[in-house]
Amino acid sequence: MTVKPPPATAAGQLLPTVERQTGESPKCAIIWLHGLGADGHDFEPIVDEFDFDQLPALRFVFPHAPMRAVTINAGYVMRAWYDIVSVDFAPGREEAEGVRTSAQQIEALLDRENARGIADARIVLAGFSQGGVIALHTGLRHPRRLAGILALSCYLPMAETLAEEAQQANRDVPIFMAHGRADPVIPYDLGKRSAKLLKAADYPVQWHGYAAEHTVCLEELRDIEAWLNKVLADAC
Repeated sequence: MTVKPPPATAAGQLLPTVERQTGESPKCAIIWLHGLGADGHDFEPIVDEFDFDQLPALRFVFPHAPMRAVTINAGYVMRAWYDIVSVDFAPGREEAEGVRTSAQQIEALLDRENARGIADARIVLAGFSQGGVIALHTGLRHPRRLAGILALSCYLPMAETLAEEAQQANRDVPIFMAHGRADPVIPYDLGKRSAKLLKAADYPVQWHGYAAEHTVCLEELRDIEAWLNKVLADAC
C-alpha cells in the first residue's frame, strides 16, 4: 500500500490517493471513490476480498475527497465530493458546482493513469454513496470509452443535464448499480429509479438489490467480483 502525495499539475494539485496493486506493471486500473465523511482508506481492504487470478495485474486507486463544509451536517467540515444542501432528494439537493469540480478532479486522475500507460478503456470508475454519485456523473460525461462504471448505494445526480452532456464514447459502457433494500441513508427506490432512467436512455445497466442497509454485503461483493472479472477480461 502506498499513500501518494498530490503532485503539482498545470491545473493545480491532484487529489492524494491510496494505491494497491495486485502485481507488477499493472495493465488495468480501478479508481474507487469513498462516501461522505470517509477517506481513501475506507475501501482499501476490499482488494483482499477479490479473486483476480485470471486477470493481468491491476492498480486500485482510492482518492481522498477534499475537505469541505456540508450544509446538512450543520456546516461541519469533512471529506466530501460535494455539499449537500437539503435533506430531501429533490433536484438540486447536491451542489452542482461541487459535483462538477469533483468530476474534474477525477478526470485528472484518469489522465494520470493514461500517463502511466493505462488507457481509459482499461479503467473502471467505481464509487460508493457520494463516491458512486460522482462515478456516475463523471463516467457518463467522460469523452473516452471506459471499461465500466460501478455505482453502489447511490443515485444519478443532475439527471436533467445528462442528455445534453453525455458523451457518445460511453453510451454503451457497462454499468453495475447496486443498493441495499433497507438503506436508511439513500433510499433504495431512488437508486432503482436512477437505474430505470438510465435503462430508458438505453444504457446497459445491471441493477442489483440486496438485503442490506447502507453498506456493501458479502453477496454484493461476489457479484461485483464477477462483474469486474468480466469487464476487465474484455478490456484487458
